[in-house]
Amino acid sequence: MSDKIKVVELFAGVGGFSLALKKSKGNYEVIFSNQWEPSTKNQFAFNALNKNFKKHILSNEDIQFAKEKLPNDFDLLVGGFPCQDYSVATTNSKGIEGKKGVLWWEISWILEKHKPNFVFLENVDRLLKSPSNKRGRDFAIILKDLDEKGYNVEWMNINAGDYGYVQRRRRVFILAWRKEKLNIQKELNISDAFHKGIFRKGFKVKKFILEKEIDLNIFSDKVDVTENYNYGKFLNFGVMIDGKIISGDFVPLFKGKQKKLKDILEDKVDDSYFLTEEQIQKISILKDSKKIPRTKPNGEKYFYSEGKMSILENINMPSRTMLTSEGTINRASHFIEDTNSKGIKGIRRITPLEAERINGFTDNWTSDVMTERQRYFCMGNALVVPLVAKIADCLSEKNNEIKK
Repeated sequence: MSDKIKVVELFAGVGGFSLALKKSKGNYEVIFSNQWEPSTKNQFAFNALNKNFKKHILSNEDIQFAKEKLPNDFDLLVGGFPCQDYSVATTNSKGIEGKKGVLWWEISWILEKHKPNFVFLENVDRLLKSPSNKRGRDFAIILKDLDEKGYNVEWMNINAGDYGYVQRRRRVFILAWRKEKLNIQKELNISDAFHKGIFRKGFKVKKFILEKEIDLNIFSDKVDVTENYNYGKFLNFGVMIDGKIISGDFVPLFKGKQKKLKDILEDKVDDSYFLTEEQIQKISILKDSKKIPRTKPNGEKYFYSEGKMSILENINMPSRTMLTSEGTINRASHFIEDTNSKGIKGIRRITPLEAERINGFTDNWTSDVMTERQRYFCMGNALVVPLVAKIADCLSEKNNEIKK
């Protein structure tokens, strides 16, 4: 590897990975970023990417076309990809084939062709236990694919709020490395595996409370995994070495200063962010407990239940997870008590700038290139930037160990 770690960023959104790598202590250089929002002419996320990273080679087209234009020489592939159906089947003409439109197979194609030394991916924590009718199968397919392509893997399901950040956002982070580049032997227990791994320097654990071993070598290929995997869900931390997996659940340990929602609030906001009495009444109903009668496709009746939620956020805690619907009046949106320009106390939404701060972005990262609603949407999709920067620090340290 050269002194700089050359990076290709996929599914870039507004550039969370690029910003995190820039803030990291590691010597990263993003040389190519791709962002494409299907089924829309207004590529607002790409507009923010273009605003903030003019010096990058930026691609605004479907990954099935963009993948053909990647630089030949890069060290690290990064990206946040959606949780989809990863099942594969055997076809007469093409051998083993994944479902069309499932973005993992675009990543897989790139790994097969370019063979970067490292891979750093992000996904929702549901990946570890999907699909509901065969828990863990989807992640098992991904791990089998990575093993077949010459990668070992470490993953960690991290709640950002557990490690001092201002949002309780839980995501699974996947680090993979080419087997010949980093020789970590399979450990006898999960604690040893963690303490010799990549995440350990940035994310402490108090203890492991469960342990599970899986050997993917018993499956002949990804079709075999698709049809016959029955080991259940994967746990929140794990390591795969040569197809053999050890995973466990853990209790996080953090001794630093905990950031709170109140730390990122603006001093004064426009009165337009304050709710009307009608809106307050609406949100009171939305956040109240309820049982709604529904009918399954087979005609079976059941009740959909929701528990009561507080209308106001506790600003002395990290924020709840932001969703893409943050810009609307809905059950998941964040509301706080504040004083308007006339000195009257009321209830208001968080602002787009506060939404950016909750994710650790630079102020006004998405301003001027999209609507307010789109700014909220992008932040609901975004990474917690300083958390990703911390993982990048861990990866850089491991890379430095390899070069010694």
